[in-house]
Amino acid sequence: MSSPSDLVPDAAAEAAAAPHNALSRQAIVDERRAVFGYALFEQPRDRSNDSGAVVDALSDSGTKSVAGEKIVFIHCAFENLDGVHFDLLDPDKVVLQISAPVSPETDLDEGAARLGRIVESGFRLAFGPTVLEPAYAAWRPHASFIKLDLGLLSIEDVERIIKAARASSHAQVVAEQVDTAEQYQLMKKLGVKLFQGQWFSQPSMINDKAVQTSMATIVQLINLVRREADLGDIEELIKKDPALSFKLLRMINSCGFGLSVEITSFRHAVMILGLNKLNRWATLLMTVARPGGAAPAAGSTAVVRGRLMELLAAELLPQEDCDDAFVVGVFSLLDTLLGMPLDRALASVNLPDPVLAALLRNEGKLAPFLALTKACESGDDAAFAAAAEQLHLTNHQINWAHLQALMWADMLEQ
Repeated sequence: MSSPSDLVPDAAAEAAAAPHNALSRQAIVDERRAVFGYALFEQPRDRSNDSGAVVDALSDSGTKSVAGEKIVFIHCAFENLDGVHFDLLDPDKVVLQISAPVSPETDLDEGAARLGRIVESGFRLAFGPTVLEPAYAAWRPHASFIKLDLGLLSIEDVERIIKAARASSHAQVVAEQVDTAEQYQLMKKLGVKLFQGQWFSQPSMINDKAVQTSMATIVQLINLVRREADLGDIEELIKKDPALSFKLLRMINSCGFGLSVEITSFRHAVMILGLNKLNRWATLLMTVARPGGAAPAAGSTAVVRGRLMELLAAELLPQEDCDDAFVVGVFSLLDTLLGMPLDRALASVNLPDPVLAALLRNEGKLAPFLALTKACESGDDAAFAAAAEQLHLTNHQINWAHLQALMWADMLEQ
């Protein structure tokens, strides 16, 4: 069996010499609308260099972990497989998304043998619908995933391709560019179980009184913690909601907080962390509760946004502003998490002016950090470049913070 290092020699040395490209992501979610993994790509988009951007970021971080336990899909043109630094990637966590060869002179049988060696080394492969064509029959056994871009295909084509994938392969179908609930429901009806797109982060208005009541305690808790209220008042509030108490303690004892002792009560938490640190804890509760029926992926995305904004702000701003940056990142999806307009969702929460300015008016010192954080998801090259330039942050700094945020969110979720 081949090892990844057999495929590309001196990968570490070559990666160290490579230029830094900016890294963006889009979540891939499962039937429960929880994050299954991420599609990673460079900015600006380029057919050949996505794997290079990921390897550069990994080299900077000193780890093979891209997003904790989550799977990552990295695009690589077939012609550029020689440039993939396999020995810097974890085959258990990386799926190589291979595009079809451009040259009609390509020997597809020889290509199949090459792909087979990569699969033998532990990597999984994803392809587009081209792999279902007769000429690619030798490639098909190597396919773990087949990705369909709904923006480029008619519904009739999608149905035909899904049937063909089932009949001639064991690959899972991933529907890309799923941007509406209607598209999601249609793909589910056709048997698709993995989805990539922006639909899960879109607000869905909820008028259920029970939902509003269930949020009241969390909102009260955030407000009490932010104004450093009497500990007895905070404990009294928490005692009224045993489920909330459980969630609080489970979250604060997660590895994402890095504590060396187990927290057994709210009072104990205050003694160890202090009320200021617990502001982050209370903020994160919004992502766990999701009482508006929001996708679990929306909560995961909110956590990544918060941590990424905090790490980016730490490059330029004092700690107090970094704490506010974390809140801005998490609360930027509050409309989706709560199922109501953002201004209405924020009206009940006691937040400082810089946070409200960034969230409601896209103004103030935290606004460029939020713009950059959102651009890391959307792949908006212009927005990314403008925010990075305004903040004078390098792609090296942004990529490092991005990977750290993904890993931190995954640890918290675990």
